[in-house]
Amino acid sequence: MVTSAAATPSGAHRVLGGVKTVIVGQGYVGLPIAMEAVQAGHDVIGLDVDEERTTRLASGFSYVEDVSDEVVTKALRTGRYEPTTDPTRCKGFDVAVITVPTPLRDGVPDLRYVEEAGRTLAPLVSAGALVVLESTTYPGTTTDLLLPILEAGSGLTAGADFQVGYSPERIDPGNPTWGMRNTPKLISGIDEESREAVRRFYATFVDNLVDVSTPHIAELAKLLENTFRHVNIALVNELAIFANALQVDLWEAIAAASTKPFGFMPFYPGPGVGGHCLPIDPSYLSWQVKRSLGFSFRFVELANDVNDHMPDYVVRRAATILNSRKKAINGAQVLVVGLAYKRNSGDARESPGPILCSRLLALGAVVRATDLHLPDRSFPDGVSRVEFSGEALAASDLVIIVTDHDAYDWAIFGGYGGDVLDTRHRLPGGPNVEYL
Repeated sequence: MVTSAAATPSGAHRVLGGVKTVIVGQGYVGLPIAMEAVQAGHDVIGLDVDEERTTRLASGFSYVEDVSDEVVTKALRTGRYEPTTDPTRCKGFDVAVITVPTPLRDGVPDLRYVEEAGRTLAPLVSAGALVVLESTTYPGTTTDLLLPILEAGSGLTAGADFQVGYSPERIDPGNPTWGMRNTPKLISGIDEESREAVRRFYATFVDNLVDVSTPHIAELAKLLENTFRHVNIALVNELAIFANALQVDLWEAIAAASTKPFGFMPFYPGPGVGGHCLPIDPSYLSWQVKRSLGFSFRFVELANDVNDHMPDYVVRRAATILNSRKKAINGAQVLVVGLAYKRNSGDARESPGPILCSRLLALGAVVRATDLHLPDRSFPDGVSRVEFSGEALAASDLVIIVTDHDAYDWAIFGGYGGDVLDTRHRLPGGPNVEYL
């Protein structure tokens, strides 16, 4: 069963005043949800284990590009948003949404943060409350892992006494078109009453809700979305390697194929994949298939192999370019432009940029980097931070464009005659510019 319906006519949203809502985790997923819930009239507790983070939020400072300081300050002024590390502030909640990380540890899903969130909330669950998991995970996590923790800690029965659901996050940081309100959102529950409770909550700030029959379906759908992207990006990444060797312009070929109005969707090569979704989520599915069925998910494993080795390929290309100028990579001045995993984002999780820098350093290159969106702590050890400027370009033997933030003044490359390896196809072509 998959059904879709707008929350209310013309995008209007019903305001629920006085609903105490807990958002566990105030990161790239949790903070936007918290802000939308405040605007919808909820009384929101933003629970996070990071005291520095909650202190900054309480002072009106956001660290998420899609949520401005002004939005956080406005939420605080309503008196309906409280960032805190104190779980007792969550007592008496009506709705709790879990948005904690679900990383991989040595190739195995690490759900300790989901488990800890469940144990924190369980004693606070009361009759009629709703708990929703948003964290990306493998099918069965909501019903087989989280639900028993909530029941054991509360002494209540899920379904009969309180409601439980799963609604996977679809946050795309830096996307100016699709945000929390206008991106269709999957909703599910352990039973019909739970699903309707999930619907009532999200209908207050999401335009289009899509019902699926079970949490298992919603969990798998989220993994399918990201596995689809991961595999197709791996396809064009491997094509980029072969097309370069064959001296064929892959970017023009992709543009040509994109003119077909059916049966083709363009994906583009890059220096690797990053963020939480692509490097992590498909491996959750691969792990579960291996654990439950004893089979290898070969498409995912191959995609991982291709995408994981793209930073190494970029380094080989860099060495080839320098060698063509009779320069060794050992001692070369290399400027890396952008370290975030994607354009216009300040998220460096699993980003290929820092990995690429480490590979260059290991070969003796002198590496400098620039990124307008990242704090100093996101720069790898041994990499000097510089401003994006003509002077920085002039001091470089090679420039590698890893992340093409829109805020950069790309026009300064017009006066630069040195070598550029543009992994994002951002610059116009020229004799000194090479693409993947």
